[in-house]
Amino acid sequence: MIAYTLRRLFLIIPTLLGVMLLNYVIIQAAPGGPVEKMLAQLQGFEAGASSRLGGSQQGETQRLQTRNNRANEGSYRGAQGMDPELIKRIEKLYGFDKPAHERFIIMLKSYLRFDFGDSFFRDRKVIDLILEKMPVSISLGLWSTLIIYLISIPLGIRKAVSHGSRFDIWTSYVITLGYAVPGFLFAILLVVFFCGGSYLNWFPLRGLTSPNFQDLSVSGKIIDYLWHLVLPVTTLSIGGFATLTMLTKNSFLDEINKQYVITARAKGLSENKILYGHVFRNAMLIVVSGIPAALVGILFTGALLIEVIFSLDGLGLLSFESALNRDYPVVFGTLFIFTLIGLVVKLLGDLTYILIDPRIDFSNRES
Repeated sequence: MIAYTLRRLFLIIPTLLGVMLLNYVIIQAAPGGPVEKMLAQLQGFEAGASSRLGGSQQGETQRLQTRNNRANEGSYRGAQGMDPELIKRIEKLYGFDKPAHERFIIMLKSYLRFDFGDSFFRDRKVIDLILEKMPVSISLGLWSTLIIYLISIPLGIRKAVSHGSRFDIWTSYVITLGYAVPGFLFAILLVVFFCGGSYLNWFPLRGLTSPNFQDLSVSGKIIDYLWHLVLPVTTLSIGGFATLTMLTKNSFLDEINKQYVITARAKGLSENKILYGHVFRNAMLIVVSGIPAALVGILFTGALLIEVIFSLDGLGLLSFESALNRDYPVVFGTLFIFTLIGLVVKLLGDLTYILIDPRIDFSNRES
């Protein structure tokens, strides 16, 4: 098992490299970029764009723009009428004065030190932005995944045991309905009904904590934090119930009908002993295998619209806005963190198999 774990840890390195390289090539081939965005801003004489070129150099920037208004034959869209010297300064500002492969190597060397550089358009370090947004995404991902598994697994077992009963039928209708309703639509309904819309004003609408959070007692901070999470976590959890519940039910049904269960019953073992002593560890393997994907999915991707609706500034929203703005340091920094966490969580999910079924021996597995 130790050898298998070490092999998996070493495989994280080439996997990260492959993911970063693939996305780097795709982004390099995509139209637009930070240089084009800056040129567009300068064409509109935006002060914010000029300030990034040197703060007090705004007058010099405009002088360079008007000194030579000849058409530029470069590869940047929107560069017509811009001074070539100004364009070279912008390229140097964003590191585009170097070839693509050299920029990629420099980026990887920095990432080995967990140095993700500075955001192009937020004037802050990428790592600071990620750490600032991380509590929101972790709160949504962990609580949603925990609630989904705590409810879906017992519910799936109960449905398997009472297969075909009224309980099984009406719960199937309920969870299918919850799965069919889009998460963002359910979030809007919760806002309208419980956030001071047209009906009740029971829950806060904005942020992860209240403005006076620092003035509250320890118990008050806990209650305030959980109170802000009720609606967004409920929204994220609703859509996850159906898949996991039905997966648990079908796994248990498949195991219940096997020969070893019939043999156990013939020996006189109780149903609970059979169900939780023998069936559980076999049926739960396929359920446990989905934990990493469920956690990472909710943590980084599934919460984007929920973050927007409930005004929660998390990693999903940060990544989306950075991709739209071609803020490459933030895009690649968050991609690196997402991939690394996903690989580690996947490894932890595989190792969790042993806690459920000790018969699994990773030491004999091939890498």
